Amino acid sequence: MNRREVLRLSGAGLVAGTMGVTLLSSRAALAADFRSSDTHPPDYPTVKAVEEMGRLMKERSGGKMSLQVFHSAQLGEEKDTIEQTKIGALQFNRVNMAPFNGIVPESGIPALPFVFRSTQHMRAVMDGKIGDEILAAFEPHGFIGLCFYDSGARSFYNRLRPIHTPADMKGMKIRVIQSDIFVALVQALGANATPMPYGEVYTGLKTGVLDGAENNWPSYESSHHYEVAKHYSLDQHSLSPEIFVMSKVAWDKLSSKEKEIVKSSAKDSVPYMRKLWDEREAKSQAIIRGAGCEIVEKIDKKPFQEAMKPVYDRFVTSDKAKALVKRIQDVADA
Repeated sequence: MNRREVLRLSGAGLVAGTMGVTLLSSRAALAADFRSSDTHPPDYPTVKAVEEMGRLMKERSGGKMSLQVFHSAQLGEEKDTIEQTKIGALQFNRVNMAPFNGIVPESGIPALPFVFRSTQHMRAVMDGKIGDEILAAFEPHGFIGLCFYDSGARSFYNRLRPIHTPADMKGMKIRVIQSDIFVALVQALGANATPMPYGEVYTGLKTGVLDGAENNWPSYESSHHYEVAKHYSLDQHSLSPEIFVMSKVAWDKLSSKEKEIVKSSAKDSVPYMRKLWDEREAKSQAIIRGAGCEIVEKIDKKPFQEAMKPVYDRFVTSDKAKALVKRIQDVADA
């Protein structure tokens, strides 16, 4: 081998070595710099659950994989962070299912009003084969569905009057998640749906731009909406869960072992989240009741359910969607 060949091979080795170091550095930087977003405050069950997922991931990777959770919409509202997650600027994201309804068709089924009979029914569905199928449906759209977290039962609250029947909602300006299904739901009840980011709702209620909104006990309490909208009616129109996703851009850079660590850590954070959720729901109820809010508990859900026919006619049109709704309804409560 002459001197020129030695130099050529040495140079090639140097380039290959440099590329290898760069790749390893890139992977190490990625693993050390995972970020996740959440719109809720730091003590909220979903935030604590993702932090627990990060703890498990770090432990199981020997400290090579870590996660920082940005709570309180520090990185933007859910619609913005979904875009960031898709392009890989954000690696993880905990969001409500509703903003995904226009992106992942299957995500709209759990968001349908009254599709779940109870929390136990929702958990039985989402923990089983149907839940796995919905998680898998996210991948072709640039996301890896990891697990579902409870979002409680969403009910209507407002600043004008108690809601006992759909007629009581007529003409009200009700804030909804930025989702076509939720817009249609409110319109079917005779109210005016107003899509608006979560962070703007308190001011909207206080100034009269909004008459009401809809959410679960902990969100109604932690957002302080109960201070300016004191009528809460437990129609429980939605039990749609939250979803925790990873960017497929970031996922594709992981090894098989790292992917398994991410998936198992996410799944194992669910029981922890549910424990925190049940505790937080009870605490929020106590705070709201103590504040003197009017809670309409004995509400006939049948008129609300019957009003949802146009919503189902519009959003459950394919044979596949109809079959999925039937499969959900056929699942027994846990």
